Amino acid sequence: MNWIDIHMHIGKIVFGKPRLTARDVLVKMDELGIEKACLLPIENPEETDYYVTTAQVIAAARRHPDRLIPFCNIDPRRREASSFDPLPMIKSYVERGCRGFGESLSGLWVDDKRLQKIYAACGELGIPILIHMDRYRNRDYIGLPRLERMLRKFPETVFIGHATHWWSEISADVTREDLQGYPQRKVVPGGRVDYLLQNYPNVYGDLSAGSGDNAMTRDREFARSFLERNQDKLLFGTDLVYKGQKVPNAEHLQNSGITKEALEKIGFKNAQRLLGL
Repeated sequence: MNWIDIHMHIGKIVFGKPRLTARDVLVKMDELGIEKACLLPIENPEETDYYVTTAQVIAAARRHPDRLIPFCNIDPRRREASSFDPLPMIKSYVERGCRGFGESLSGLWVDDKRLQKIYAACGELGIPILIHMDRYRNRDYIGLPRLERMLRKFPETVFIGHATHWWSEISADVTREDLQGYPQRKVVPGGRVDYLLQNYPNVYGDLSAGSGDNAMTRDREFARSFLERNQDKLLFGTDLVYKGQKVPNAEHLQNSGITKEALEKIGFKNAQRLLGL
């Protein structure tokens, strides 16, 4: 199957880890059978040791337009927060080929007014925003009430949930420790992620990284039903950040026991539809 990866990176991101060049990314894509991958810039200081700008991502994607899809990013704390309008800048990135916004990593509440300007811009421009949620970045309470308010307030904006807080909410028994971790206990049905995916057309789930992989493997019986039930709202990804990184997400998704139809939707068809490919 020719996967579309919703979440990859390039460049030197983590101190002590090898730089990831565009060529390295292509080699890994070929190894995993990934046809296309979205490259996400890092322009918020909270998550990684180094920045990778939108301009760098666009330049890499232009060298390999048949394989790499650029996303854009802006830190919402730029300039004077009360007057800064992110729409013109994001629009300029879209005109240069960016198909989405993210990875959003700022250390703010997920409904911060500065982030809301970005949500509004993404909705107006018709691009999704991929949000990393944990205890420190895009913060929310257990149950994701602030995110849910954003889903209601910006119905034209597509939100893609990612990372440890988002995926801990696959279970109904979330603890504060889960927001930054990888819980191994069985899933208790009735988690908020399931509820949001089923009830809001403008939210999707990114199955990349250890958090997405853990959601698929901590309770395989539940995961199979969850993947089938939400097959129209989930996106395959790896979150590759350095050369030599092991990313078992594709293997675990293929071995999840879901139908071929569900696997194809999650593996590439949902991304095709969402990104207009």
